[in-house]
Amino acid sequence: MIDRYLIENSEVLYAKDAITKVDQSDVNYFKQLSSNNLRNRVRLCTHLSSDNSLHEMIIVHGCEAYVRPHMHPGKSESTHIIEGIADVVVFDNTGGIDSIIRMGDYSSGRAFYYRMAAPIFHTLIIRSEVLVFHEATNGPFNRKDTVFAPWAPADDDRAAVSVFMSELSEKVANIT
Repeated sequence: MIDRYLIENSEVLYAKDAITKVDQSDVNYFKQLSSNNLRNRVRLCTHLSSDNSLHEMIIVHGCEAYVRPHMHPGKSESTHIIEGIADVVVFDNTGGIDSIIRMGDYSSGRAFYYRMAAPIFHTLIIRSEVLVFHEATNGPFNRKDTVFAPWAPADDDRAAVSVFMSELSEKVANIT
């Protein structure tokens, strides 16, 4: 299976084929990879390079994955849940909760798709053991184009991330 992908790093793979097909065995492989890396996540990029104008990815996050609240000025983002349950938390610019999108796969009865067409701070609270989703956004990708919320801890501050996510999860659980 690994011969079907170019491995950029422990979190990012690129599809090699002109037609990318993803099946259950691929998703199981991505789950295994995500459970074995530090940030508990992996993505298969189905676009050929970071310079492409359209980026489509199959992404797997374990429940411990932290997605630092961020926004993408000048870009749109759409997400389609394949497996799992999550809350997408949308924030105002000061870190107040603006809205919550309760998501799951189609059979869950929750929203299974969203498109965000404006630069809005957002994050994920993963409510299942694993979350598998398809994400599309416009490229090209430049890490400097992602704006991280100044009021949210950096990925490498594990203690602060744990406190932040615990408090956020409790706040979100109390919002109907």
